[in-house]
Amino acid sequence: MDLSSLKPRPGAKHRVKRLGCGESSGHGKTSGKGHKGQKARSGGSIRLGFEGGQMPLMRRMPKRGFNNNQFREGFLSVNLGRVAPHFAAGSTVDAAHLVAAGLIPDRKGIVKILSGGELPHALHFKGIAASAAARAKVLASGGTVE
Repeated sequence: MDLSSLKPRPGAKHRVKRLGCGESSGHGKTSGKGHKGQKARSGGSIRLGFEGGQMPLMRRMPKRGFNNNQFREGFLSVNLGRVAPHFAAGSTVDAAHLVAAGLIPDRKGIVKILSGGELPHALHFKGIAASAAARAKVLASGGTVE
């Protein structure tokens, strides 16, 4: 076997739709684009939400209230099963250690430990939030959550 004998899988290649090749081809005359209008022209696509120049629905609706989403601090979550292999038994784990281990990105947010996976040895979590199930697993292995 060599590179010249490789072929794509059956059904992976399709014939190109040949447009404008006579009436009997089924794609002649207008080439499947209907008659005239913006969508029949080359480059004729309109952006999402455009209503032909009429004031769009999103701009017609009144805006009310306050939205703080752009300033919200999200949770930086990590499962116990991913934390355990990176730290020795009895070691203290905080947000800086998790960033150094590459388990969470280095950005603002509340670090939270979730209960996915197993924790084979005791670890001491400091300054980190934990779900109820994760807290129970840490305490069962002999660790602590501050």
